[in-house]
Amino acid sequence: MKLFLDCEIRTGTRYLSSTAHLHAQVQTKSKKTLARSGIRNVVLVEGVRTPFLMSGTDYNDLMPHDLARAALQGLLTRTSLPKHVVDHIVYGTVIQEVKTSNVAREAALGAGFSDKIPAHTVTMACISSNQAMTTAFGLIASGQCDAIVAGGVEFMSDVPIRHSRKMRKTLLSLNKAKTLAQRLSLLGKIRPNFFAPELPAVAEFSTNETMGHSADRLAAAFGVSRLEQDEFALRSHTLAKKAQEQGFLTDVISFKVPGRNTVTKDNGIRPSSVEQMGKLKPAFIKPHGTVTAANSSFLTDGASAVLIMSEEKAVAMGYKPIAYLSPTYATPKVLEKSGLTLGDIDAFEFHEAFAGQILANMKAMESDWFAQTYVGKKAKIGAPPMEKFNTWGGSLSLGHPFAATGCRLVTTAAHRLQKEGGQYALVAACAAGGQVMVSSLHSHETLSKNVKSSSH
Repeated sequence: MKLFLDCEIRTGTRYLSSTAHLHAQVQTKSKKTLARSGIRNVVLVEGVRTPFLMSGTDYNDLMPHDLARAALQGLLTRTSLPKHVVDHIVYGTVIQEVKTSNVAREAALGAGFSDKIPAHTVTMACISSNQAMTTAFGLIASGQCDAIVAGGVEFMSDVPIRHSRKMRKTLLSLNKAKTLAQRLSLLGKIRPNFFAPELPAVAEFSTNETMGHSADRLAAAFGVSRLEQDEFALRSHTLAKKAQEQGFLTDVISFKVPGRNTVTKDNGIRPSSVEQMGKLKPAFIKPHGTVTAANSSFLTDGASAVLIMSEEKAVAMGYKPIAYLSPTYATPKVLEKSGLTLGDIDAFEFHEAFAGQILANMKAMESDWFAQTYVGKKAKIGAPPMEKFNTWGGSLSLGHPFAATGCRLVTTAAHRLQKEGGQYALVAACAAGGQVMVSSLHSHETLSKNVKSSSH
């Protein structure tokens, strides 16, 4: 199930009116509402994130649950939410720290939530926090919960490195050995190659291909040049720097790193020049590939968190919901289901894993052949206009902590609608294994603005 957000963006922190009054406003002023008869309305109340930092920098000595805990505490502070109101906590993560495999539980306990509140962790590559939000939606829509915190965390500064399988088997056998002779016999079988470390897999298990290789092949298939990719990456960094300086990235919370300074902003935003970027060598397909470190998202540490509630609960507590949630699929189906065209969308917020991946998808969206062959449509979908696309930067510049990006995309889209006065937004995220996640938002400031998040 994918995630569709029919968002209501409101100013202020509390909403004291009744549900009936809210629905009356939507029906009279909004072009579209996703509320369905007989289905419980689910809303997004607020979203925050720690600053996204390049791995190996200020978060270097922490652990994943430290960042997730900080995001949870930041969400509590911003919303003044009583901890006991939360029914469930769901977190996404990709590369698990073995000591805290259920990072949702460890972070929740560290943030002061009761041990009576269940918490579980999900993984779905780069859309893990999207899946956490979708899980929250399902629990609330089914009536099992009223308030859930969902989020994601990734910590690339320290990843689990294992002994080789031969060494692991030997050590496990040693643990079972009952006599000294048995232990000495096992130790005598150890060879130098047993000590070779086993790093977390970069390539997908089923295909043995990295996403970088996929991006390189995708760029080549759609004729995306190295220059186009570098220019797009530079655009992302330039726009992110501008948004950061103008104070638009309000979902970022300050985080005091123990023993170090207080981190207040993302540190991977670094506008350069096309000339400097052009000096870098291909990172994956050598020597002729076009994907480089400059036009790829970088390894990032960070965590995010969002508060999701039933509409009745949110209104009863005086909150101003940011969004309505309901299930949907990819871009063409999102537009068809909502009765919109690409021209109706005011803000696009897509995950930038690689510049080549984004640009190849845009060319695919502009292709009638692709639409007919792969999408089942008679004509092309159309590519987003660049003046509406990721105007506050994206994953290439802000950073991409794998499991935390989904919540950032949704929150950024909502904030852009508020700032830009738009009606509809479309958000897209891709993930390893050929997976996608879709979301949509509807602005409250005019009550005729619908934000859509979708995957291409």
